[in-house]
Amino acid sequence: MALSRRTLLGLAAGVPVSAALAGCGSSGPGDSDGGATYWYLNGQPQEGVRAGAVDAFNKAHPKEQIKDTTFQNDAYKTKIKTAIGAGKAPTIIWGWGGGTLRTYAKAGQVEDLTPWFDEHPEVKKRLLQSSFAAATVDGKIYAMPGETVQPIILYYNKKVFEQVGVKPPKSWDDIMALVPRFNAKGIAPFALGGQSRWTNMMWLEFLFDRIGGPELFQAVIEGEKNAWSHPDSIAALTKVQDLVKADGFIKGFSSITADSNADQALLYTGRAAMMLHGAWSYGIQQERGGNFVPSGGLGYMTFPPVEGGKGDPSDTVGNPAQYLSISSKASAEQKKVAQDFFATGVLQDEEVKKWINNGSVPIRLGTEKLLAASENAGFLKFTYDIATKAKVFGQSWDQALSPTAAETLLDNIVKLFQLSVTPKEFARNLNAVTGA
Repeated sequence: MALSRRTLLGLAAGVPVSAALAGCGSSGPGDSDGGATYWYLNGQPQEGVRAGAVDAFNKAHPKEQIKDTTFQNDAYKTKIKTAIGAGKAPTIIWGWGGGTLRTYAKAGQVEDLTPWFDEHPEVKKRLLQSSFAAATVDGKIYAMPGETVQPIILYYNKKVFEQVGVKPPKSWDDIMALVPRFNAKGIAPFALGGQSRWTNMMWLEFLFDRIGGPELFQAVIEGEKNAWSHPDSIAALTKVQDLVKADGFIKGFSSITADSNADQALLYTGRAAMMLHGAWSYGIQQERGGNFVPSGGLGYMTFPPVEGGKGDPSDTVGNPAQYLSISSKASAEQKKVAQDFFATGVLQDEEVKKWINNGSVPIRLGTEKLLAASENAGFLKFTYDIATKAKVFGQSWDQALSPTAAETLLDNIVKLFQLSVTPKEFARNLNAVTGA
């Protein structure tokens, strides 16, 4: 059993162990009291918002209780896949939609929510419609979109840039030119939690888009034959290795994890100048970085264009939302609790305010005034504009691809960054699992 932060806080506060552990979610749907179970990611500030939504629902529905359990990102991906495969999934399955959801849907492991959404059109109408694409498989909706829109953003430490006397990059050539400038001052050009693998992937996603355009990006997602060995793909793979060879990343990046937020700390402490990361990073920098964000030390921009590339600079990649599915193995009573949570517990006013206070843009419509009134208004408007104005919002590859293809992708990305495979070898390995 994974202990949530709230359970640990309960133990620290002297709550009896039995009482504290009772608040920890069960490992499957078979609760004797019929309560629904819900697994999701831990780590603040996001965990607090998720936990708050569950607490509010439980308080408002004394006869419909949800027991929550939290996991670290990488551990969760393995745990949830195993639980679903064994028929022991939680009632409510937190996820990213896309290829993994498609796999669950095809295997009959998650509920088809289309009829429920037809009966509750008001729920669908209050959410960003772009969030439903990754929840939809063959025209049917298998997940409730929730939480926030999370494009990938290029962050930089303004104070470090001023100290070195350089400006933020406006092109890929600028990025490569900045690398020796920062290294000469003993500052890593880029922070990277490379052990987590998906952090490396964000670099490739942007380079594929900026060089080959959205058509190339889509071709690899859809498994078009030899898409990974397209000349533009090879160019993108080569540029990543150029950056690695130039010492563009912090030394030892392959042993740094994103779950520990060590990559974030490198940026706000000034040991690294820049970092490519999700919109959620802002809230982590704000919570952990002391005076870094309030003092205006954090800069942010979208990924710059690559000279001669086909991609539109407004294109972005990332997570259009987060997604909640209902296990098909749950009891009728548990499914009813989950549906009621979707209708009255997801993205209610208090949760929306908390996401905004954390520097996130919720996917609920009509929040513009709240965003504008926030102390994080500048970053929130930046994120909202990216999400709403992007001509193409590509879903992260490890979520868009099937789990098998995604695993091969992540393993090969590690090898690419460690320079143990060439771009052509990488392409061959990926074509084998995603090509027609």
